[in-house]
Amino acid sequence: MKFKFLILFISIALVFSFFGFLWSKKIEKEAQRQKERERERMVSRVHKKTALYRGILQLRSITNSHARRKTSVILDASEYIRGLKQKLQELNRLAVAAAQNVIDYGPMPTLKVEPQEEGFMIKVLSQRSCQGLLAFILEAFERLGLEVLQARASCVDTFFLEAFGIKENINQDTRLVDAQVVEQVVSQAIQNWREVTKKC
Repeated sequence: MKFKFLILFISIALVFSFFGFLWSKKIEKEAQRQKERERERMVSRVHKKTALYRGILQLRSITNSHARRKTSVILDASEYIRGLKQKLQELNRLAVAAAQNVIDYGPMPTLKVEPQEEGFMIKVLSQRSCQGLLAFILEAFERLGLEVLQARASCVDTFFLEAFGIKENINQDTRLVDAQVVEQVVSQAIQNWREVTKKC
């Protein structure tokens, strides 16, 4: 009887010690995980601090700030950005003014009128696209009573027009319209176009 009791006691003790061992291992693993999580958090904090420190250094370098505190560096950076915005607005104003000067003071398109056997070859050329100029020249042809038989035109980056025109009504006195008259009327059309674009 005593022997059975002793075996039972030893069995119970072994079971308790086994569960105690398992429990201690579990606690040890949990503690290890906790340490790893804490280490990861610390590493993450260090990385964030390092990244923030580098960002502050870059801000100081870009903005030429001599401040040491983060808030002062950020204030300097906001001032720097404000200054950049003002410079950008000034540059935009200068660009608009320069574009206006190109319209106002740019060279006039070149005009050449060559008398042909039955009509006139009219050539207009400009280094700019001269938006709207073609309509003014076509109106000038109408005023002159010229019928355009052949034409080539381009107004994408530069302006180019080559047109061959004859008097619409052959019965009329064609001597009234010579190369000089055609040149004067088309030149006036170009001048009118220039005046209109100045007002825009």
